[in-house]
Amino acid sequence: MVTLHQFRTYVMDWIIQLFANTESVAHIVLLYAVVIAVGVYLGKIKVAGISLGVTFVLFAGIVAGHVGFTAPENILTFIQDFGLVLFVFMIGLQVGPGFFESFGKAGVKLNGLAALGILLNIIVMFICYYVFFDTSNPNNLPMMIGTLYGAVTNTPGLGAANEALSTVFPNNDVPQIASGYACAYPLGVLGIIGATILVKYFCNIDLDKEEKRLVALENANANVKPHKMFLKVTNSYLEGKTLLQVHNFLNRDFVCSRILHEGHVSIPNRNTVFHIGDQLFMVCAEADAEAIMAFIGPKIEVEWEKQDQPLVNKRILITRPSINGKTLGQMHFSSVHGVNVTRVTRQGMDLFASAGLPLQVGDRIMVVGPEDAVNRVADAMGNSIRRLDAPNIATIFVGIFLGIIFGSLPIAIPGIPIPMKLGIAGGPLIIAILIGRYGYKVKLVTYTTTSANMMLREIGLVLFLASVGVKAGAGFVDTVVEGDGLLYVLTGFLITVIPILIIGPIARMRFRFNFFTIMGMLAGTYTDPPALAYANSVCSKEAPALGYSTVYPLCMFLRIFTAQIIVLFFCG
Repeated sequence: MVTLHQFRTYVMDWIIQLFANTESVAHIVLLYAVVIAVGVYLGKIKVAGISLGVTFVLFAGIVAGHVGFTAPENILTFIQDFGLVLFVFMIGLQVGPGFFESFGKAGVKLNGLAALGILLNIIVMFICYYVFFDTSNPNNLPMMIGTLYGAVTNTPGLGAANEALSTVFPNNDVPQIASGYACAYPLGVLGIIGATILVKYFCNIDLDKEEKRLVALENANANVKPHKMFLKVTNSYLEGKTLLQVHNFLNRDFVCSRILHEGHVSIPNRNTVFHIGDQLFMVCAEADAEAIMAFIGPKIEVEWEKQDQPLVNKRILITRPSINGKTLGQMHFSSVHGVNVTRVTRQGMDLFASAGLPLQVGDRIMVVGPEDAVNRVADAMGNSIRRLDAPNIATIFVGIFLGIIFGSLPIAIPGIPIPMKLGIAGGPLIIAILIGRYGYKVKLVTYTTTSANMMLREIGLVLFLASVGVKAGAGFVDTVVEGDGLLYVLTGFLITVIPILIIGPIARMRFRFNFFTIMGMLAGTYTDPPALAYANSVCSKEAPALGYSTVYPLCMFLRIFTAQIIVLFFCG
């Protein structure tokens, strides 16, 4: 019979074995489960409406590493690098579709200002390094690089710098730059918002007037969203002309989805002939509506009951991989299927259905035509939500494979003692951006639901943060508490605030951007969601989100790329 003492001894031995045997799989899984769970829950705590989110996993990992709750170095390094690869690759897939489109019109100016902000962050970092620190100590510059990426709240940059350092420092003697990151991050989040508020006061900005200007601008500019109207053909020039001839003469995109001729409704195609008195259902960009109306005829009220066969409108979901990348013109909806596509909805936005628009898996198309023809088109497009729920996991790992190969290619640059490599952060990021934008051309289906993308990103991020935190925890007290911790906090705050106080007034006074757009641009420059959340809370329009999304892809790329450049140029 087992005594109480023996039972207690058994339980204690079991607990000690579980927590102390760092080589066991159970211990390693337990370590990550505890660190990530504690970090995520603590990250939800808000102070003055602001929380650190999953970044708190880093601090939980530092505490675990400090008290000796750790795992073998090689295991921590593997999980850290795998998490980083997964994180940056999913970011690349997310920003890829809009990466190159962000350089249009005002986007060029916003991205230029954001790039200048990134450059200023680096300049301020080096000034602080030479003013406040002993440059003869080889560990001080790597720590300042960690402080830089904590100050700008950019975790992928930390990962890229950490990975680049491993190629510079041999024998696994890599400085634990996460300590500098941890010192600067909390004030970085607060500093971005605080400095943005200071810009408002420096430029004497009235938020109510700014919002009124946004409303006036929306009313003044023609909306490019699809515009529907019923027209009657009254222009005698159009008698006997085909739809294609009218389209070519106007040189404007429009879709004629239905035509009422002598009491009969039909679906027109490019060879349909117009006659005086015909009644048309037209869809076009709002900016083109007035010109089309002036050429064809006036708006009217139409009763479509008089028709030979019932016509239906139906939103069809594209889920068949073979459709990915084909343009609307290549699909021949009108001539082959007897239906018309009037608009395309992609990621919540309505797009005008021009002939040159490439379709992507996940798009929803509005199809108009006879019911049986519309149903045939639905079958041809897939129209299966269940298909979208199934992840395109092959694309992810094909992309990661290509990214690792690309990141491993040596690039010789004069002045750098060793060839530069984009590494496991830069390589997968660039490949993911290219796949996200052009993957359909090589039959790669890149569609993932927003929730699936976010899940994989968050898993990769917390694995990376937990690993970095645990590895940095052992020396955190010596480096920060008993060392130059307060100096890292101060320099991090300067790195955060000074560029914003320069870029914000330039964007306002030189380029006359709306302040809400500037707020979004600054949040995107620092890739900082809490700053965007604050901007959205004070503005009812989309300007902050548009500013953020315009600069975010380039800034994320530059943060990761410049991290490696700084390390290889100055730490090599």
